Amino acid sequence: MSEENELKLEKLRDDMRLVTADIIKLIHKRMNIASQIGNIKNNLMMKIEDVSVEQDIARYVHDMGTQVGLNNEFIGRLLNLLFLESIRIQKEKASNKETKLDHMAMFLKAKQLESEGRKIIHLEVGEPDYMPPVSVKHELLKTFEKRHVHYTQTTGIPLLRKSIAKERSVRDDNVIVSPGARFAVFSAMVSTLSVGDEMVIFEPAWPAYRDCANFIGVKVKAIKTSVEQKWDLDLEELEKMITPNTKMIVLNSPNNPTGKIIQQREMEYILKLATKNNIFVLSDEVYSMYSYIPYRSILEFEYDKSIMVSSFSKSHAMTGFRVGYAIASKNIIDKISKIQAIAVTSVAEPMQYAAVAAMKSNVTNNATLMKKRLDFIRRELEDIPCDFINPDGGMYYFLRFKNNIDVNKIIFDLLNEGVAVAPGTGFGESYFDFIRISACQPIKLLNDGLKILRKVMNV
Repeated sequence: MSEENELKLEKLRDDMRLVTADIIKLIHKRMNIASQIGNIKNNLMMKIEDVSVEQDIARYVHDMGTQVGLNNEFIGRLLNLLFLESIRIQKEKASNKETKLDHMAMFLKAKQLESEGRKIIHLEVGEPDYMPPVSVKHELLKTFEKRHVHYTQTTGIPLLRKSIAKERSVRDDNVIVSPGARFAVFSAMVSTLSVGDEMVIFEPAWPAYRDCANFIGVKVKAIKTSVEQKWDLDLEELEKMITPNTKMIVLNSPNNPTGKIIQQREMEYILKLATKNNIFVLSDEVYSMYSYIPYRSILEFEYDKSIMVSSFSKSHAMTGFRVGYAIASKNIIDKISKIQAIAVTSVAEPMQYAAVAAMKSNVTNNATLMKKRLDFIRRELEDIPCDFINPDGGMYYFLRFKNNIDVNKIIFDLLNEGVAVAPGTGFGESYFDFIRISACQPIKLLNDGLKILRKVMNV
């Protein structure tokens, strides 16, 4: 390299350092502005996130980027990082912080009361009260005899993968066994998404989707569904929301908490958009065995960027076993496997063999029992001033109280009376006037719990 080029390179590097320093100073200035905006929002009791403002800024910056020849996807990723940091700052600075109530928070409060000797009717959590198949008990009793107490392949023992693959009509190498569906969701996101990417969800939604995305620095865009529209998906809004930074759409069918099942025409439309824009589709099908109308898995549509997640927790009443799985292309499974190897090595071997035993059992009675309980809840709710749509599947009723009732007061009055329910805000901030009632209790306890609900509502 000539001396002239060496001097030129050093000059360019100096310029790069100075420009980078200027960028940092401007970011600092932007964060200070975000803090001031947060204080004003706090004084005016405004919500922190404002999608319309973000969209306005994005349009302005993308237009500017186009003029100077910058890549739109890069601009979008950078903007999402700035938006996420602004939201974090405003949440930290706000004096009117609200502690978001969700089903797990209520579950922990209920457990605390139980530890103090109180009796609680658990209508807040989706944990079946019935036991796993008896074959699971027999398998666990043989664990030591069979020496099933060791490390296993990260993707799961071959026998379990083969059993899942056969049931789902896929190849063994399309399956990975995970420590619960929650970790399958997390590892699927980590292995396919990058910081600053965008992910679309339909609300109300299981809060873990947003929690996982926030943890890895992915911007969540939520499309609201409503009881007035019978929880139908707004597919036109989905199409408008997709940008070059949209890398994943998350589906949950039957939905938690609404029980809505995605129809074939809706799935076809979503996958058409996903194909056009090269987007991953994560389909949470944990409640699929509790379907009360015709149901189709995303696997039937053979989309090569789909990731189907399920578990044994609900279908086989094995919540404490922590056995779930994901099904995807071999390429995606290999990526998920690397994340799982780093984080957990493998699912406990005894639990995997228990899952194999569970798959040999007929558990259709579980869905029959759950439907019977949901029908009972529906009849009881007819005397309570609330709006609801009968679920297509799942194990919950998601209902909205009428007459501007203070729902938080109802929730805590119920807890004081010995009944725990899940607040609607756990599934999206727009659902502050909703609660979720779980049917995972015997009808006698459901009846007792709903009587107490009538009592606290004076109806």
